Amino acid sequence: MADKEAGGSDTGPRETAPTSAYSSPARSLGDTGITPLSPSHVVNDADSNVSEQQTFLVVVAIDFGTTSSGYAYSFTKEPECIHVMRRWEGGDPGVSNQKTPTTILLTPERKFHSFGYAARDFYHDLDPNEAKQWLYLEKFKMKLHTTGDLTMDTDLTAANGKNVKALEIFAYALQYFKEQALKELSDQAGSDFENSDVRWVITVPAIWKQPAKQFMRQAAYQAGLASPENSEQLIIALEPEAASIYCRKLRLHQMIELSSKAAVNGYSSSDTVGAGFAQAKEHVRRNRQSRTFLVENVIGEIWSELEEGDKYVVVDSGGGTVDLTVHQIRLPEGHLKELYKATGGPYGSLGVDYEFEKLLCKIFGEDFIEQFKIKRPAAWVDLMIAFESRKRAAAPDRTNPLNITLPFSFIDYYKKFRGHSVEHALRKSNVDFVKWSSQGMLRMSPDAMNALFKPTIDSIIEHLRDLFQKPEVSTVKFLFLVGGFAEAPLLQQAVQAAFGDKCRIIVPQDVGLTILKGAVLFGLDPAVIKVRRSPLTYGVGVLNRYVEGKHPPEKLLVKDGTRWCTDVFDKFISADQSVALGELVKRSYTPAKPSQLVIIINIYSSEHDDVSFITDPGVKKCGTLRLDLTGTSGTAVPPRREIQTLMQFGDTEIKATAIDIATSKSVKVGIDFLNY
Repeated sequence: MADKEAGGSDTGPRETAPTSAYSSPARSLGDTGITPLSPSHVVNDADSNVSEQQTFLVVVAIDFGTTSSGYAYSFTKEPECIHVMRRWEGGDPGVSNQKTPTTILLTPERKFHSFGYAARDFYHDLDPNEAKQWLYLEKFKMKLHTTGDLTMDTDLTAANGKNVKALEIFAYALQYFKEQALKELSDQAGSDFENSDVRWVITVPAIWKQPAKQFMRQAAYQAGLASPENSEQLIIALEPEAASIYCRKLRLHQMIELSSKAAVNGYSSSDTVGAGFAQAKEHVRRNRQSRTFLVENVIGEIWSELEEGDKYVVVDSGGGTVDLTVHQIRLPEGHLKELYKATGGPYGSLGVDYEFEKLLCKIFGEDFIEQFKIKRPAAWVDLMIAFESRKRAAAPDRTNPLNITLPFSFIDYYKKFRGHSVEHALRKSNVDFVKWSSQGMLRMSPDAMNALFKPTIDSIIEHLRDLFQKPEVSTVKFLFLVGGFAEAPLLQQAVQAAFGDKCRIIVPQDVGLTILKGAVLFGLDPAVIKVRRSPLTYGVGVLNRYVEGKHPPEKLLVKDGTRWCTDVFDKFISADQSVALGELVKRSYTPAKPSQLVIIINIYSSEHDDVSFITDPGVKKCGTLRLDLTGTSGTAVPPRREIQTLMQFGDTEIKATAIDIATSKSVKVGIDFLNY
């Protein structure tokens, strides 16, 4: 192979090069004039990812969700069995779940106290005055999506209004899952399970940007799941990809088809979707005792209908975000190829909660709701739990009203605050769908409840419409609806109504666990997705020889008699370009001064692909590549050093390695999207 480095023996630089090292960059160094030495080209070096494979006894996937979280695992010796974590203590009426709420409680001293139902119940039982001292956090994952300038120091706000470091909270949560999983594995094996036996997989939305993915990795390092030196132990998986991998394995009795094309499972299409769901729920309930799911190693029946080149869309609708991914089948192994970059947005089921909150503000006044949340945080949590269980009872054909119990302290505090009763407020407000029932409940008509879903569902449908306009997506055969929000009949009906004539719409049965199981499968075989699309254009700023007439005069820089054009955008990869797994982008850089020991290269990104200069509109600095040349050159510094950098874009995270050509030693390289 022409591009192999010198010293291509088995002890060559290949094995020692860390695949992803995140070192902290030196902020102070200016951008030295780096000049690219070689024209760029993409090589597909087949042996680059054969580096020594570590062997793990078990793969544990953590689905760290906005509203609920869980883990599942599979022993590498029997990959066809996926075990979902044991049932947790606690649980809510009307919400059956193998996952636990993503809620965390810290003591007044800011030490970890509890997670999930345990955190919620403990917090709830505290005396209101004491509760103000404790730090309770829920639904905090959205912060990583909404923060434009995420850093290691980003804060989260607890229910009592106090701030805590996001990194700490994420690390606490992951550490909790790590301990739970290791404990369960040890109990099962009858001997202690070491962390080093486990390959961890953490799922994140595909639409997350690089900094958020790196943030998750950093939190996992802090929680002790893996370490920068042993980064291979942790894989970041993309949620819709995981769902897609699992959906390929589905057999017909494991899913519900929404369209009326055919009878599935013995009930004809004239039965409503509702009946199908009732039947499926019953099936799931009967199988609930078993936490082990067999993933048959055959390709699922749905798959047997797919031919080479067929396309399908996975719509992952969770608590916080909705993620859309388009995949195409490549036979014979059934590898997947991403056809269009992942899209989506913050249209999760949280949007429904937010609408409910707006409704309460409309009835009782925003000033009261704000005060109530601060003064009676535990009662507010209670109210939202009551709403959650009614939210799950909403259905397109429902005719009877939904009752939401108001906590006593809500009624009590409102009277103190306003001087009149809750009942009076409801009569006075002009919200005609919501009445007061004598048992102390808010009575919502089905229309009122459906109205709370509307903005979120409209956004999802709108987004799907845009996606279906794209030529790559026009001939989709299936649409898989997965994620927790996919359980909502209102969403199912809306998707069916809008797209039922374009493709077959399928909802896997245990739809809330789809991602978790797919993430385990991904951890067992990360190479299953062969081609991905880059979400952004990435490149660096370099100096090129100035060409009269081609380059704008304001970019001219004369240095030692040579005319240079500055700020040239040297493109690594374009937005929506397909990149195969293991494909490397090669670049060679030479330090401006031979004595220079650290090269810091700024990485820029843009949503457009026609970028010429780093100063073009829409180009943002998004990270740094840091090459550490100390200790690589012997005594004599060669007159012209060449550092070859290899970047991998086809994986779920961007990784880099580098080599000093003169000595063929590997160079320490860090690619950082958080601290730059």
